[in-house]
Amino acid sequence: QVQLVESGGGLVQAGGSLRLSCAASGRAIDSYAMSWFRQAPGKEREFVARIGWSGGSAGYAVAVKGRFTISRDNAKNTVYLQMNSLKPEDTAVYYCAAGHTYYSTDYWGQGTQVTVSS
Repeated sequence: QVQLVESGGGLVQAGGSLRLSCAASGRAIDSYAMSWFRQAPGKEREFVARIGWSGGSAGYAVAVKGRFTISRDNAKNTVYLQMNSLKPEDTAVYYCAAGHTYYSTDYWGQGTQVTVSS
């Protein structure tokens, strides 16, 4: 079983950038496809981005494509989400997930808050 801890969230002005990290422990993340999701207040959790085992096959939600970049460093057992050109509607708790298959989410982190002010 893998444990996931997100970090890097915070308060940023619209147009700014943040880089989220998801540090894994317990097992090597090269066994998992990794994803980022987010949940805004009063809304359901939604998909943001995912990446395959070796760093290929990245996929993005339409709302973030071209602004966010997912990457992974298997040697550091860490996944990243670089977020640029942030908008107030990006405000949410961001969660990291690990899956045994590309589209699955078998393990979740506790989340990190991202707040974008206008």
